Amino acid sequence: MSKSGSKVLIISGHPDLEQSYTNSVILEQMHGALDNVEIRRLDTLYSDYSIDIEAEQQALLSAQVVVLQFPFYWYSMPALLKKWMDDVFAFNFAYGAEGDKLKGKDLFLSFTVGGPQESYNPLGYNHFTIEQFLRPLQQTAYLAGMNYHKPVYTHSMVYIPGVYNKLEDVQARAANHANRLITDIQTIQNSAEEKIRRFVADWFAEFDQLPQGDEFFIQHLAPDVNWNMPEGKFKGHQGFSSWYEIARSTFKPGCDHQVEQIEVIKNESGYQVDLRIRMLAETFPDSQFNGEGINLLVNEIWQVSLDEHSAVTIHDYQVEPVIS
Repeated sequence: MSKSGSKVLIISGHPDLEQSYTNSVILEQMHGALDNVEIRRLDTLYSDYSIDIEAEQQALLSAQVVVLQFPFYWYSMPALLKKWMDDVFAFNFAYGAEGDKLKGKDLFLSFTVGGPQESYNPLGYNHFTIEQFLRPLQQTAYLAGMNYHKPVYTHSMVYIPGVYNKLEDVQARAANHANRLITDIQTIQNSAEEKIRRFVADWFAEFDQLPQGDEFFIQHLAPDVNWNMPEGKFKGHQGFSSWYEIARSTFKPGCDHQVEQIEVIKNESGYQVDLRIRMLAETFPDSQFNGEGINLLVNEIWQVSLDEHSAVTIHDYQVEPVIS
């Protein structure tokens, strides 16, 4: 399978991965097949259950796709992974008035189940379906504003030497499990929404340098683009060029646009892109900021289209400062 796409963060919640016959296989295969992937083993990072909340939150912020990989323990996740979620999905990070940091990120639950499939139904000895047991985790994703995807799980994954299952059988099921998960992730990475997210990153990376020419930007603007900025409203390519000269006379090259939040929504005319951007920049002495450094938080709303070659065109661009 080809390697491509934005960062994938895999949180390994197995309490002792060295003793795993299946989760270890899944993680190894994921690591080999996906590009830009980070695997965080909670069993080695936090054997004492003391979670570094800031480090884990930063890892989440840097990723677009988040995978929770774990064995199904007592109809839920292992205690270490539950502790991780309790600590890291904190107020004003994952939920609350300012808790929108995970909004728009893709969440996959990937787990191994010891019992056979037929045991998870009203007539089986577990009485409930897997999906019913997952509802608290599904609601957690909804509360955090994450995109909850269909979980990937596999039954009959217990191996007890000489007693239950054959090692080659459970590891074959683990390999198949990994392939299904990789396919689901790559489908997300190749989606129109993900292509637009990558374009946003490229756009700001270019703008941070404030090149003398504006050709890179013009090629991605509709001829009649609406450009609504704090400095005023501008129309078309000439309007953008006029605004860009204002920007270049205000900010020094080497700005830092940090995308704190992004959500891509399909609509009748293409896609709406909702952004929360923090801009860190140095200014020129003769600008309105008198040479002072700025730390500015803004909301941006873009209206874009995507052609058959995956080229993005911006039709409407609005920026509104966040007043704290």
